[in-house]
Amino acid sequence: MLIREAVAEDWPRIWPFWHRIVAAAETYAWDPDTSEEDARALWMSPAKRVFVAEDDTGTVVGSAYVTPNYGGPAARVANAGFMVDPDRAGQGIGRALAEHVLTAAKADGYRGMVFNAVVETNPAVALWTSLGFTVLGTVPRAYEHPRHGPVGLHIMYKSL
Repeated sequence: MLIREAVAEDWPRIWPFWHRIVAAAETYAWDPDTSEEDARALWMSPAKRVFVAEDDTGTVVGSAYVTPNYGGPAARVANAGFMVDPDRAGQGIGRALAEHVLTAAKADGYRGMVFNAVVETNPAVALWTSLGFTVLGTVPRAYEHPRHGPVGLHIMYKSL
């Protein structure tokens, strides 16, 4: 698997799984009806350093970004987003992207990484915990999950 910086031409290969994941409304606190244009602006923003993971056939199977979570004097705390094609779940793509982004964030001078809204039923919570993230707190019943009803949103942090 190759993980590299994304280019504008990657968006049409990211959008199908991005849309599928957000429309499912199980793991991201973004509007399930987000248009492709708005999604592209969210994910491919110039303020973000965006990566893609390609399998050995050149198919984009995942994407991630890193960006400052705060501004000004707090700009050394990163935020990141990760998406893996659901058809490729369980193949280590998310872990590889996470390790890559954590390394890149540290090299870019970030001192820590925070996730502001991790749906507590998201299977990725186990991945983040295994990579050293801790749950700083949980906003109870903050997310309307389509299968579980109201569930909490974790705020997770890892020092870099």
